[in-house]
Amino acid sequence: QAPLIESGGGLVQAGSSLRLSCAASERASGAWILGWFRQGPGKEREFIAAIGPATTNRYYGHFMKNRFTISRDNTKKTTDLQMDNLQPEDTAVYYCAAKRGSYIGNDWNAGDEGTSWGRGTQVTVSS
Repeated sequence: QAPLIESGGGLVQAGSSLRLSCAASERASGAWILGWFRQGPGKEREFIAAIGPATTNRYYGHFMKNRFTISRDNTKKTTDLQMDNLQPEDTAVYYCAAKRGSYIGNDWNAGDEGTSWGRGTQVTVSS
């Protein structure tokens, strides 16, 4: 299968917004759930948000919904993560992920079997 490819990371100041995009290829059509995780320095990989094949099905990790918005374009075969009011604690490598499924209704654990990963994109937020 084609890889997941993230883009849009960079260095921003606190309070800024950033939009990440993931080229998901064939996983953006059919029964695939797409999502975003992040891993900060010295921290475990953390679930941010996921979206099902029906783009109205979205699920967010704890404390993520207020500033993060996930979207999906099955025509362009991409999933995006809009991040607003970024803070230094949001500094991390952000990963796109995919797994087979038709509905997401609970947290997605990074260790879940069958999860595919992109290589990640670095987001650094300065104070």
